Amino acid sequence: MKYTMILIRYGELSLKSAYVRRYFESILVRNINRALVQEKLQGTITKDRGRIYLRSPHIKECNKVLRKIFGIVSFSPAVETPARPEDISMVALELMRATVTKQQSFAIRATRTGAHPFTSHDIAVRVGDDIVNETHASVDLNEPDVELFIEVRDKRAFLFTEKLKGVGGLPRGTQGNVLALIESPESLLAAWYLIHRGCDTVFVHTKKSNEKPLNLFCKQWYLIPESIMMNPRASGFYRDLDRIAADHHCDAVVTGHTLEHAKTTFSVMSTWKRQSAIPILTPLIAMSEKEIKARCRKLGVRL
Repeated sequence: MKYTMILIRYGELSLKSAYVRRYFESILVRNINRALVQEKLQGTITKDRGRIYLRSPHIKECNKVLRKIFGIVSFSPAVETPARPEDISMVALELMRATVTKQQSFAIRATRTGAHPFTSHDIAVRVGDDIVNETHASVDLNEPDVELFIEVRDKRAFLFTEKLKGVGGLPRGTQGNVLALIESPESLLAAWYLIHRGCDTVFVHTKKSNEKPLNLFCKQWYLIPESIMMNPRASGFYRDLDRIAADHHCDAVVTGHTLEHAKTTFSVMSTWKRQSAIPILTPLIAMSEKEIKARCRKLGVRL
């Protein structure tokens, strides 16, 4: 059965006040749209409380994009149908004919939001019975081979068989700006952690060789590349960083310093803090070189 839309979930956004949640949702939708444009994919986005819906003829390609959008916890290619038991059962049968065999087991995971003349349990029982009669597969609620998820939301229902993991965090652009000092490709990991928490980033790189990894990083994570080349040995380097940060309304500087070379790190930090008023963030400070390289490989940072 061909999926026609993707159901997108976010996490901690739902804990915000109504006004803040709507603002965060609008930023997340903007970021998804920009990524789709970058990949030249067509799609229409709608939303209601707790869910964002992407309808597109390019479901497989959109799945790859959504994995890299900050703020998305998980998403599911789904089939949409009216929230009537007979319609839900019809779509469920069509979906499961191509998914489960009589040698396999399945489970129905049904949830419901809104007022309906039936319960989630009613839907699960009806759909489960119809699938057993049609496919002769067995029911196993604990360790099924296949799970069929049914979300009934007011007048619509959404059916899907998988939950794909997103990158999580907060939508990029909801938490202010930071200046990322890129002295090596590993420094991009430090920037990633701040972007993951919703920050927009201005990059300052200190080597010509860092340009290619930086551009690939921005393309991979759908960032708008804004980078400045600086000579770290120039006099007044830290004051110039302060000036650039102020010009771009950055609230902090993030660096890739660690304790692998503690003496050098402490010396640099001490000098920097004497000459700079802006907060300095070091998210990699307690990580080993091995951990940093493993994390970079997982995130696709080219070293």
